[in-house]
Amino acid sequence: MGTPMTPIASRPLLVSAIRLLRPFWRLALAATLSGMASGLATAWLLASINDALHSDQGATPALLLGFAGLCLVTVAGEVASDLGNSYVGQQAVAVLRTELTDRILSAPIDRIERFRTHRITAVLNHDVEVLSNFTFAFSSLAIAFAVTLGGLVYLLILSPLMSLVAAVALALGMTVHMRARSRGRAGFDAARRLQDELQQQYHAISEGAKELRISRPRRLHMRAVRLGGTIAGIRDLRIRAMRTYMSANAFGSVLFLLVIGLLLALQSRLAIPAEVLSGFVLVLLYIKGPLQQLVAALPAIGQAQVALHNIAALERAFANPEDGLLEPVKSIPAMRRIELVGVTYGFPPEGGVSFHLGPVDLTLDTGEILFIVGENGSGKTTLVKLLLGLYEPREGIIRLDGREVTAASRDDYRQLFSTVFADYFLFDEVIEPVDERDMARHLQRLELVGKLSIREGRFTTTDLSTGQRKRLALLLAYLEQRPVVVFDEWAADQDPAFRRIFYAELLGELRAQGKTVVVISHDDRYFRFADRLVLMKEGRIAEIRHGEEVIGIPEHGHA
Repeated sequence: MGTPMTPIASRPLLVSAIRLLRPFWRLALAATLSGMASGLATAWLLASINDALHSDQGATPALLLGFAGLCLVTVAGEVASDLGNSYVGQQAVAVLRTELTDRILSAPIDRIERFRTHRITAVLNHDVEVLSNFTFAFSSLAIAFAVTLGGLVYLLILSPLMSLVAAVALALGMTVHMRARSRGRAGFDAARRLQDELQQQYHAISEGAKELRISRPRRLHMRAVRLGGTIAGIRDLRIRAMRTYMSANAFGSVLFLLVIGLLLALQSRLAIPAEVLSGFVLVLLYIKGPLQQLVAALPAIGQAQVALHNIAALERAFANPEDGLLEPVKSIPAMRRIELVGVTYGFPPEGGVSFHLGPVDLTLDTGEILFIVGENGSGKTTLVKLLLGLYEPREGIIRLDGREVTAASRDDYRQLFSTVFADYFLFDEVIEPVDERDMARHLQRLELVGKLSIREGRFTTTDLSTGQRKRLALLLAYLEQRPVVVFDEWAADQDPAFRRIFYAELLGELRAQGKTVVVISHDDRYFRFADRLVLMKEGRIAEIRHGEEVIGIPEHGHA
């Protein structure tokens, strides 16, 4: 999995940037120094131009040669800085993306469920992209900083007294900008929090498209209140933040011009030589551009800090990855019996209400068909997630053939299972070897012939009806050839004919192949096809029936 990444936390942007660039520090340092050399050469050019304008000898060969050399350093340094910093920045962002996705791939499922998908998506898409864009601006900012610094040094050499006047004005301008930056960043931070809500609403209008078509009041409410309010909120917060920065920038420009006017007014009183004043004004006017570039970058810097803060929150949430999740594939373990002994699990309270499951004692034997039934909210899916090793028991143990499943062996244990969850995700890639004749037979059996095919390791489409998509998910589970297959309300979206085929034929065929089958179901008319039936009630196993006892179970799933 690699070395865990140290959380960024709420560090200053420069410290966080240094941490991100550390693996590429040699190239980053060389590129940054090249940019600063370009900036300093530009300041030196200004000094050379000023000297040439007031020299009695005019443009001597030595001065022209020096001018050409400085031009070469300026251009070459800028190109090297742009190329180097852009390369380093994108490499660092690629590493960051890889490390963040590794954290998500290795995070416990319950952590991912609590962090919420829309927040993860916003971090990976918006925040990382903000940092990516910032890396492209880094080299130009380094050059602007060097030009400004070199110009200020030259001003100090020209006239310490006038430099003092300029320094007071710059200090005043910097104070205003620091306050503006603080207020602006608060605005960007608030706008970024609304981005999470907007991602959630985008998901809602996509996944809930049918429901929104049916209900005009909900559709109009979604447009005017939820989407409209969130989009307008992001707009207003960003405009307000940018207005704060722009006002401070305008104040700085006015202050700059006032300094030049003041120096012109004080020339005779302070007995400032004309060549010194012209050089001073020339450099001041020139560095105004780079200085404004630095100031204009404050919004981008503020947004980058907000992005780093949100990335840090994701890192902290997934700071304790599971063991071995990114190790090479191993062989699927054998299975004769799985035992849950005194297993409990509890969810953190939401809205003052918490759910607790257990303690649960349950066994699962090879070749068995086990049904798990009960009312909604009784704990069926939580029990299955514990059985699958997706949730770690708060108390109790899980044993595989008498050996305890530990944190180190939990992911190997999970490889026993193929699953089709009620909220399943359908991947379009087929990563298992496929026998074309076998595949054609299954597509025929599931009535998917003509609906799709496999081409270059992918299904040609997954744009199917809900029932067809679940049949395709069942096919993928079959192709995995795992010893245990788990179905969570698989038949709920099937027509009566397929529902009967699933219970009366497919389950028996899977058992005949030596597979163990676990089914979460509400279809009480098909309970007779189970070898054992586990009735869940309020987070506990209320009853277990075997064989003939299964027939006659009352309807538990229709409350």
